[in-house]
Amino acid sequence: MRGDVFISLTSDLVERRKVGAQLTIVEPSGHRVLTIKTVRPQQERFVVHFEGFDDRTAVEKLTNKFLYAKPIDNAEGLWVHQLFGSQVVDMSGESWGTCIGLLHSVAHDLLELESGVLVPMPFVKSWADGVTTIDPPEGLREALLADIEDGHDGDDDEDDEVHEDEDDSSVDAE
Repeated sequence: MRGDVFISLTSDLVERRKVGAQLTIVEPSGHRVLTIKTVRPQQERFVVHFEGFDDRTAVEKLTNKFLYAKPIDNAEGLWVHQLFGSQVVDMSGESWGTCIGLLHSVAHDLLELESGVLVPMPFVKSWADGVTTIDPPEGLREALLADIEDGHDGDDDEDDEVHEDEDDSSVDAE
């Protein structure tokens, strides 16, 4: 092959997958910025050729690496880096605590609060000025706190925890 790789994106922004877009790999030796030279969709992934990776041997070093991208100014939507450290309040203004993490789960990503409560992302309605507003069903908070007191986190899946990363994607050599 010519050095093309498959990438799976967690972002739906076109800017992340266009020619010239820059993605970063964090390595023990530092950060490496990769620039997309060519890209085409293939099923639910994208076939990408990065500048400077012109053969299979060179591109194999990227296998199973995570790619990160800088936030895009003025882009709509919620961003992971905004959620971390934000105060979480419900629609009535009652504080639920501080967001300390984001967990990836099979059904939905979950906000992890300092109390141990996990809030499904579909309940997140907005973020502004360091405050994340949620609209959970009545009684959810009490049920989640009861689970914590009983020693259950309410989520039996093997979750991958993400801390303070913007968009992340993975790479598979073609």
